[in-house]
Amino acid sequence: MSKHSETGVRPGGGVGITATGSYLPEHVLTSDRLQEEVARAGGLALPPGLFERATGIATRRVVADDEYASTLALGAARRALASAGLDALDIDLLVYASATRDVTEPATAHIVQDGLGSRAHALDVSNACNSFVNGIDTARALILAGRARRALVVTGETPSRAIRRAPAGPAQFRDGFAGYTFGDAGAAVVLEPVARGGILDTGTETHSEHWAVGGIFGGGSRHPRSEEHTYFHGDGRTLREVFEKSGTAVLDRMRHRTGLDWDDFARILVHQVTVPYLERFVELTGVPADKLVLTVPELGNIASATLGVQLDRIHHELVPGDRVLFVGLGGGTSVMTLVWEKS
Repeated sequence: MSKHSETGVRPGGGVGITATGSYLPEHVLTSDRLQEEVARAGGLALPPGLFERATGIATRRVVADDEYASTLALGAARRALASAGLDALDIDLLVYASATRDVTEPATAHIVQDGLGSRAHALDVSNACNSFVNGIDTARALILAGRARRALVVTGETPSRAIRRAPAGPAQFRDGFAGYTFGDAGAAVVLEPVARGGILDTGTETHSEHWAVGGIFGGGSRHPRSEEHTYFHGDGRTLREVFEKSGTAVLDRMRHRTGLDWDDFARILVHQVTVPYLERFVELTGVPADKLVLTVPELGNIASATLGVQLDRIHHELVPGDRVLFVGLGGGTSVMTLVWEKS
């Protein structure tokens, strides 16, 4: 069943994003090169340019063998701290919020913290591609509750390692096709109390009955040591239908609560899976395309790092009073909105 929750606009001061950072692996993999590798390994005859035509993705970044999710999170975290003029010891809450982990146990937050040299309360938050927005919301709540003073929320995503590069025939190829959109990236934000502006509103809607539609099902208690379940599989069409049914309702409620319309936002950050999906989102919602930050053709689907990378790319152009809308879409499934005003 569907479940939604939201928080209304907070007057006066609250908790805001005061610095951002992002980090990309150096290696660039083109869609044509990936398609060649998959076709050769799987013995498939694929039409030339299929991957790029179907997804609108030309390139993506992928990690090297000695790079991990924590590597990307650390790179982004160091840039966010440097942008804020902070030392790692100035942070008293570290939230690693990602669909990708280095290990099943302990929390990857501890690996990031060890690399930073901080001593903060450290924990993981995971909710597929909405992990980073959930992490921001969690950190904000802890600061408002007086449990933390300054938080660093980080993500490192390496979904390229879940791509099925040698499918055993057309059926496996189709089942794992959504994985060919993936790219790797890291992002980070600093959160702390602000005198005005900050995070004004959050909203969510979940449709958990669709949890099995897509994902990576290995590594947990259901499939603890099954290599087959370490690959992404999913029904992209069903996921798209779920998001289309629920996404507009979440946005409608946000606009009703806040009294804000599209023209009131300097930028609108949207999770991006493929170019056709993003075009469909614009068509259904009426969001002005010129307010989007387009990343998917260049970086692919970078999972929960998507909104953080987009924010880092436009953060320098924002001025106090500018509002930014975050729209997150995650497997499971969930849709999230977050309204932030630059202080």
